[in-house]
Amino acid sequence: MNRMVGSDAAEVAQAQAGDQDAFRALVERHSRSIFRLAYRMTNNEQDAEEIVQETFLRAYKRLGNFEERASFKTWIYRIAINCSLDLVRSRQRVEEKREVESAEGNDPVAAVPADSPSPERLVLSDEVRRKLQSALGRLGPLERAAFVMRHFEGQSIEEIGRALGLRTSATKNNIFRAVQKLRRELEPMVTRAWTRSCTAAQME
Repeated sequence: MNRMVGSDAAEVAQAQAGDQDAFRALVERHSRSIFRLAYRMTNNEQDAEEIVQETFLRAYKRLGNFEERASFKTWIYRIAINCSLDLVRSRQRVEEKREVESAEGNDPVAAVPADSPSPERLVLSDEVRRKLQSALGRLGPLERAAFVMRHFEGQSIEEIGRALGLRTSATKNNIFRAVQKLRRELEPMVTRAWTRSCTAAQME
């Protein structure tokens, strides 16, 4: 059977008619971008791979509900976002339980390095990456998805709005709130690093 190469619409129609090769072509075309999105949402390669698999499984099951006038890319992104958020919420519940169980008896001072790193090293450190991921995890579902799609995926406001089912103003508001929350989370850490660095330099 001949297909329109590179045409989502043609391949979706053929996949809906039972052509598994057509659906496989859609998977091959979009799996890399879905993996990238999932990795940004979870910061974990194995989780991202799981999300890619779950995304296309859900898409295959729901293919009959896909409307021709819609964009397949937007549709599959929306499914991927939902899969990502489901997994993130599940991971958060496990992590919160672990933190509660291990809270007693911990000495927060013991976790602080003896030597203060420079601001340049701090920005690149695992500590900051963990802090950023933790902060992302505390964002609302739509805030997190909108931020990742905008600042990591480089998608337009219109594309994000279509994927999330939001108006332009709501999309912008979610991105703005996410940026403000992340800034509040990370600024104290960066400020402390600069203060330590300046103090150390004055004492030399």
